[in-house]
Amino acid sequence: MNSILCAANLLEGLKFVFSKKSGIKVMIIGICGGSGSGKTTLLNRLASGYGHLNPTVFSMDNYYLPIQHQAVDHNGEVNFDLPTALDKEKLVRDLYELSKGNSIEVKEYHFNSPPNKNVLITLHPSDLIIVEGLFLFHYPEVQELLDFSVFIDVDHKIQLDRRLYRDQETRGYSRKAILYQWNNHVLPCFDQFLAPYQKKADFSFRNEEDFDGEYSRLLAVIHEKIEN
Repeated sequence: MNSILCAANLLEGLKFVFSKKSGIKVMIIGICGGSGSGKTTLLNRLASGYGHLNPTVFSMDNYYLPIQHQAVDHNGEVNFDLPTALDKEKLVRDLYELSKGNSIEVKEYHFNSPPNKNVLITLHPSDLIIVEGLFLFHYPEVQELLDFSVFIDVDHKIQLDRRLYRDQETRGYSRKAILYQWNNHVLPCFDQFLAPYQKKADFSFRNEEDFDGEYSRLLAVIHEKIEN
């Protein structure tokens, strides 16, 4: 059986299990990984796969503080790759409220968009909440709310290639600026705030050559978690 068909069959089984458990307990799945690891791709895949549940998608990116409140490095360059870059207090409070079945409002983050241009969105509670972000494990208050966690593991060279493509094509950064951020912000962030927690994740998702195979394995583990 190929990995795509296997994943489809597992999703059907998960739909049945969730339907039996619906209303009993909210399940919160957390996704963590470095820049260019594929957090958003996996998030969207899971959200689509569990579409029948109308899962709540909770992106930690929506909690970035305005640029004037961001730390700068020794060269005066803004560093967004620090835990202090986010409004942790509101982030934790909002996730807690969702876990208790309450709706929240948050401004949707868009890169390079002025704060007053970001749209206020409402997130409604669901039987399934999927959270993604760099500092998923570093914030203990977030980690405590998770029922299941995924760490996306990717070779740094692949991550850099993805970031170079994204930031040049969609964000207008020069190659020089991207490499500066990578070496001075992104890698130090990974080493200090992500890598130490990798072994604490419930599932390590190797996102390089066989995404569909890894996805099928992930669904199988989630299925077992739900049934137990």
